[in-house]
Amino acid sequence: ITAHHFGDGATEILLVGGVHGGYSPNTSELAEALIGYYENNETQIPEGITLTIIPNLNPDGTTRSGTEGRFNANDVDLNRNFDCKWAPESTWRGQVVSAGTEPFSEPEAAALRDLVTELQPEGVVFWHSQANNVYASECEDGVLPETLALMNTYALAGNYGAVPSFDAYPITGDAEGWLASLGIPAVTVELESFRSIEWTRNLAGTMAVIADYSYAK
Repeated sequence: ITAHHFGDGATEILLVGGVHGGYSPNTSELAEALIGYYENNETQIPEGITLTIIPNLNPDGTTRSGTEGRFNANDVDLNRNFDCKWAPESTWRGQVVSAGTEPFSEPEAAALRDLVTELQPEGVVFWHSQANNVYASECEDGVLPETLALMNTYALAGNYGAVPSFDAYPITGDAEGWLASLGIPAVTVELESFRSIEWTRNLAGTMAVIADYSYAK
């Protein structure tokens, strides 16, 4: 698992792809495309901002395709292994999935926890597939106002729907909810398909988020 850093400002923005590996490989492809873009255009990172991109949080899952690729080598759904309402079993679209033996039992989740502890990001964006929406996050205390602002900024710029509360089915142990419990705004961008990286839309969403945090300072 690698993290790529651009800029050197005090305000940290974190972008994460590949949480579900081979199930949604376009999220890693999008992250890699953004890494390439900012390697060639690092001057577009405003003063005061640091942008960190993790292209693939689930490299083991990337070696498998379809539903199997969603899980890590221990057959754990990483987005159920974080410390927000954690339970040993959770659900995904009506399917029971393993959430590990305890919060952060999986090395990938622990790596993200440690990076967040180090960086203390002021906003986090995760890419998933497929729903064509941006979802806000919450844990026990409702949605942070800053999370709604982050959701609306990305959704408007990227031409995605904006969903303040996910209620399609119960979720426990998700990374976004864990971040919310720490007071860190986090959103899930669900790409429209499993195929395209929707480059123009997501570059616009990313740039809008960076601009918002830059203006806030």
